[in-house]
Amino acid sequence: MTTPAASSADPVQRAQQCLAGLRADRTLLDRIDNYVRGIHPGPYTPRNASQEYRLLAARSVSNFLPMVVAAPAQSLSVEGYQQKGGDGNSPAWEAWQDNRLDDRQAAVYRAAITYGHAFTVVLPSKTDPARPVIRALSPRNMWAAYADPACDEWPMYALELPKIPKSDSVVHGLFYDDKFVYDAVADQDSVLLGEGRPHGLGVCPVRRFAAQVDLEGRTTGVVAPLIPLQDRLNQSVFDLLIVQTYGSFKVRTIAGMTPPLRRDPETGEPLLDAEGNTIPKPVTADASRLLIAPDKDTKFGTLDETPLSGYIESIGMSLRHLAVVSQVPPHYLLGDMVNLSAEALAAAETTLMRMVAEFKRSFGESWESDLRLCAKIRGDENASADMTSQVRWADTESRSLSQTVDALGKAATMLGVPKQALWPKLPGFTDTDRERWPQLAADADSQRALAESLTRAVTGG
Repeated sequence: MTTPAASSADPVQRAQQCLAGLRADRTLLDRIDNYVRGIHPGPYTPRNASQEYRLLAARSVSNFLPMVVAAPAQSLSVEGYQQKGGDGNSPAWEAWQDNRLDDRQAAVYRAAITYGHAFTVVLPSKTDPARPVIRALSPRNMWAAYADPACDEWPMYALELPKIPKSDSVVHGLFYDDKFVYDAVADQDSVLLGEGRPHGLGVCPVRRFAAQVDLEGRTTGVVAPLIPLQDRLNQSVFDLLIVQTYGSFKVRTIAGMTPPLRRDPETGEPLLDAEGNTIPKPVTADASRLLIAPDKDTKFGTLDETPLSGYIESIGMSLRHLAVVSQVPPHYLLGDMVNLSAEALAAAETTLMRMVAEFKRSFGESWESDLRLCAKIRGDENASADMTSQVRWADTESRSLSQTVDALGKAATMLGVPKQALWPKLPGFTDTDRERWPQLAADADSQRALAESLTRAVTGG
């Protein structure tokens, strides 16, 4: 969705180019946003449709797209940032904790997976120039221009607007380039910039988190390719509701019986309608009534109900197609998981874990860029230039703790891997837990040595 930058170096012209790009992208992004929030175009409804028909059309929307986004997003969680050769986290990790990104990182992943990309902005705090502030932004509110959108780490410039300006309003935002941050005021056709404030970072401090990016710089999320399948699923559910409402029960029929007529309570004469026809009484036929006809030629019968199994199978097929295209395990959408072993569960989630691994590579590079910029703001030039530092992702694969411990134990005993090097591989423990383990191990060794020395002293051994 980002395109190469214009040749002009005028900040106002660049900001106007960003506004045009943001406006052009917003149509697709708004459509994706509506689908994720369950605002779908309903099935076809004729003009003379009844209120009941329209109600069924509204109820047929069965939104599975949030699950498709949540499945990979919930498997992504950064829990550390280490420099090469370091035992603990890099000092730049303090900026992560200071910005409460343990919690806020999830919103970045959901936006990037939903739309195809998201953004973060890293700037010094206005009150403390040595304190980095990291903000996350939706692509619906930011547009960035790149010289090479497929490869560049940082854009040339970017425009942030909380909403698209209309003809009768102006919107206040920010414009960024490699030297300054400008206050921006945008109307429907143009952008005005205030005096630039230098940020001193040497790059445009906007980092893109791309879920998938091709060699032309175009990003693709998981939702856009699934919109046709979601529409088809809604149609299948609507067909099921129509049949369930109007044709899923037996219909009783009566042939050859003259219905009773409405009569005047005083004279006993049949009542007539406006056209002079007699008015029959309604015949109540339900499971609690016995039907009796005075006419000997009367025949009672039933019309069979329409089977629902075919419609239900059609919905299941649509969900399976949705699972294949999105790489989400089918049991996430169908809810038919029964007594799966840990091995079977891991096999079922193979495609999802491959997609998550791809996201980790892309998003990890983006976080590393942000944290290097945080180190520069903090005045740590060595850490800001360290290209070997890496974020550490939490292990969220479906494995039991006993399996993991058994595998790590074999790695330690059979391959000679140091035991402490395997501690970060244990799932379910935090960095705080791991930092306490060496001291606990040292205390245990000290107590064991003291007990052995006391035993030798008592026994004279």
